[in-house]
Amino acid sequence: MEPFIQSAPRLGNQYLDDVLLRSLLKRRLPAEILSSIEPDLVRTGALAGDELYALQLADRLNEPRLTHWDAWGNRIDHIELTPLWRRAEPLSVELGLTAIPYERRHGRYSRLHQFALVYLFHPSTDVYTCPLAMTDGAACTLLEAGNADLIARSIPHLTSRDPDTFWTSGQWMTESTGGSDVGTSLSTATRDASGQWRLDGKKWFTSAATSQMALTLARPEGNGPGGSGLALFYVETRDAQGRLQGIRVERLKDKLGTRKVPTAELTLEGTPATAVTGTTHGTRHIEPMLRITRVWNSVCACAFMRRGLALAADYAQRRDAFGARLIDLPLHIDTLVGMQAETAAALQLTFELVELLGAYEAREIDDDERQLLRLLLPITKLVTGKQVVAAVSEALESFGGAGYVEDTGLPVLLRDSQVLPIWEGTTNVLSLDALLRTDLQQGLRALSSRVERALGNALDPRLEDPREVALHLLERAQRWASAQREADAAQAEARRFALVLGRALQLALLIEQAQWSWEKEREEAGIVLARRFASVPLPAINATPLAESRVARQGLVPDQKIRNK
Repeated sequence: MEPFIQSAPRLGNQYLDDVLLRSLLKRRLPAEILSSIEPDLVRTGALAGDELYALQLADRLNEPRLTHWDAWGNRIDHIELTPLWRRAEPLSVELGLTAIPYERRHGRYSRLHQFALVYLFHPSTDVYTCPLAMTDGAACTLLEAGNADLIARSIPHLTSRDPDTFWTSGQWMTESTGGSDVGTSLSTATRDASGQWRLDGKKWFTSAATSQMALTLARPEGNGPGGSGLALFYVETRDAQGRLQGIRVERLKDKLGTRKVPTAELTLEGTPATAVTGTTHGTRHIEPMLRITRVWNSVCACAFMRRGLALAADYAQRRDAFGARLIDLPLHIDTLVGMQAETAAALQLTFELVELLGAYEAREIDDDERQLLRLLLPITKLVTGKQVVAAVSEALESFGGAGYVEDTGLPVLLRDSQVLPIWEGTTNVLSLDALLRTDLQQGLRALSSRVERALGNALDPRLEDPREVALHLLERAQRWASAQREADAAQAEARRFALVLGRALQLALLIEQAQWSWEKEREEAGIVLARRFASVPLPAINATPLAESRVARQGLVPDQKIRNK
């Protein structure tokens, strides 16, 4: 008798198999635009499910390697990338993943085109999207800064469709003094005798350290403390002979996940640089970068959720347990549908943000949409960042022990997902961003109008209960935002407020899509997913009064007198 060997999960064309994405694009894009970009989507979906996925599995044990010295004693700090990353770069360039939004062939819909491709490309490329996100962000930042010399020098490279001329850009913000609190940066900028800016300092966490250029913050000599005293600088990492310019790569970071990303600690010693725009307010000038990278973060979260769901659903058709296939067992079906509802909600919210970004860049945006865009940038990133870790963890659990075994290629999906609630602002930082750095009342009014519009055509009686839940969640958020409370109390509850607000809009958008899908496609699944998402309970925004949290804090911090005994 032949021994039993369980077949591994398989992937098909990741565009053609993704009903959620195809229906969303059919609703949001004019038919002629969807028709024109669909060949790119089909091709990318095929690559993601076949060639790139196979290469990803084969590349599992490879990581970037740093060589400090050559055979003759020259310091070279060379970083060798993995085969998957070496394949991913030319493919991403040919697909135009950083070119599409700047070519603007489809006007306000160019970002939808771009990010639909990114969504398909991301899960099979071991986070090669990281340097692409920073490259897109750098291009946007330089264009908005209006520095003509730097635009002429860099934009043709950053947005190129030719792998031989393409550049990626690094983003060197984080120092050991603070991650999100970049205002504490210690890097300095001084002018030499020729007037050239020179940077000195240590950059503690620089992702994609193989990039040809970078945007970074440093404090010009004589400037005061804080973010206002920093300036934004442009750096080209190597000279004409290919040598690093005043840059030492001290080591590559040993990280939980995103291990294919060559994240390094750098020392800058007289690195030549160019001020992007003035010599102050660098943190303000870097905001376009954060706008773009937070959208990439949200799209990548959706993509990982979809990948976990796709693998789990395929495996459920191949695995027998308790006398039936997993896909036929009621409890397993219920688990998969719960994952599908979270994935659909994340996708709807994220592509709402993507469409707003495209309208903003095409200058086809009104004041309400502008306020909504500003509020959704932190909200979408924080909500999807929390969703992806939970959803991918659930996907791994659905495989049983196989989900915990490294050579299945499954555990890396969870490790890589964990970066998404951390990078470009943690959940707490983004919650405070939404609370303190937006015009919250105007943003709430714009969001409320969007919810009302989404629910306005929800006529199917099966959507009545989800509709009431969405309105109730929105009312909870509005009531909290309009109440008078101390600043400390508001900050303590900001995370719960942001999550409730984000899920209220997610549910409204799910309902809108479900009604459209039923009317246009006679598809009922959207209604089921909206109902399922509406059934997930959320805590009260003011669940734990600040005074009680301060009492409980005593259990977190040991008494120093006891510790000293």
